[in-house]
Amino acid sequence: MSHRITNSAAILLAAALAVPALAQSGADTYKTKCAMCHGPDGTAATPMGKMMKIPSFKSSEVVKASDVSLVAVTKSGKGKMPAYNGKLTDSQIKDVVAYIRTLQKK
Repeated sequence: MSHRITNSAAILLAAALAVPALAQSGADTYKTKCAMCHGPDGTAATPMGKMMKIPSFKSSEVVKASDVSLVAVTKSGKGKMPAYNGKLTDSQIKDVVAYIRTLQKK
């Protein structure tokens, strides 16, 4: 019986270690939380982006902004953008900012 418990514990441990691999990437989080307003390419060429006059992530102002600044805006919100502090983890926000940087290079 104890051998069965050991095998079950090993399976549960392996499953628990696999969970972080299933977590959303910055791209996935961006697509579900940001793209509706900022657009799939970050240019804010969406109806909501145009209506709210959201700057493109490719604008010089956003390109020059530090990662710390972008994290702060995402956490606290800005203008009509809602705050994501408590809705996204710090790690998710950092991953989204890293993904935004890749959009700026396209």
